[in-house]
Amino acid sequence: MEQPSPPTSLPKYLAEGLPKQDTETLHEIRNYVEALIEYRDQSVDTDELPETAEPVEESDSAGSGTVIKEKVTCGDDSCKCASGDPADIHGPYLYRYYRENGTMKSEYIGKPGSE
Repeated sequence: MEQPSPPTSLPKYLAEGLPKQDTETLHEIRNYVEALIEYRDQSVDTDELPETAEPVEESDSAGSGTVIKEKVTCGDDSCKCASGDPADIHGPYLYRYYRENGTMKSEYIGKPGSE
């Protein structure tokens, strides 16, 4: 049996270095890679979400992640939302929080009921 070829997307230092490792180290690397993938694919924990977030039922159109209702400020200092009064904050709007390569990201989905 011939040694398998590495994927072309694999960086050169890995493509050259991995075949030099002993079998035990390769098993450890595989376990680490599997754990890393599992970590990156985990859902967003509710304690990581903004304090104003209100979780809502997951919808198929939103994709994977945690869908929340959130009130937000627009960033315009002259807008009434900048006053800090909760009654003046915009929203609620729907956002999807998810992980991408281990980093939490958010995506605006729309206004509730507009899906």
